[in-house]
Amino acid sequence: MIEEIASKQAFICDMDGVIYHGNQIIPHVKEFVSWLVKEDKKFLFLTNSSERSPKELAQKLARMGLQVSEDHFYTSALATASFLKSQCPGGSVYVIGEPGLFNALYEAGFSMNDCDPDYVVFGETRGLSYEKIEKAVKLVQNGAKLIGTNPDLTSPAETGIIPACRAMISPIEMTTGKQAYFVGKPNPLMMRHGLKKLDAHRRDAVIIGDRMDTDIIAGIESELDTVLVLSGCTTREMLPQYPYQPKFVLNDVGDILTKTL
Repeated sequence: MIEEIASKQAFICDMDGVIYHGNQIIPHVKEFVSWLVKEDKKFLFLTNSSERSPKELAQKLARMGLQVSEDHFYTSALATASFLKSQCPGGSVYVIGEPGLFNALYEAGFSMNDCDPDYVVFGETRGLSYEKIEKAVKLVQNGAKLIGTNPDLTSPAETGIIPACRAMISPIEMTTGKQAYFVGKPNPLMMRHGLKKLDAHRRDAVIIGDRMDTDIIAGIESELDTVLVLSGCTTREMLPQYPYQPKFVLNDVGDILTKTL
């Protein structure tokens, strides 16, 4: 089993629950990344979080003692900006989110508009207010299309499980009767973007994640081998709840090193 995983040439890794919890690096991650570099593996940290840019994510890992260049990161904010650019080049958006999402949309050529935008774009934020929800509801009712960066209901943090994008966007959906279109995992768009960025074929790649409802189903629907790690949201006891299963189940990414070092 371990040998089959280790033989892959490209590794797509989730971040929250796989690489870190909040501001705490998960055990064995440093050794795993060192192994990826030593073995000349292609690797990408693919995160449904839209809060930070690749540069900020690289800096966050550096503060935890892990040196990874920013070209190894791809976020749901970047995937959302790329998708919207393909749909409505030069359009306008009303954004609820953090700087990583704003920056991605600016760089994709979008302007900010709180009067009659083409889209209301929602990502994780700790600055959510009733006023922003009220504004978004009015804009969607007036015809703006509702976009969510990812469909995660919850996210792991140092303090436990916290609300994520889908939970936070739900008041807008429920009030307007409009369902958001979510770009991040498990949307296959995100996986195709990741493989393209790695210049890798799905047969040579594996996805490592801690969530059955995003990481693992994204891998299955994109025909990648899937590795569930139990260092994040999912426990072994939860697996029977799902009608699909990962190909491999590990305690954490350190298990990949047990027969390779």
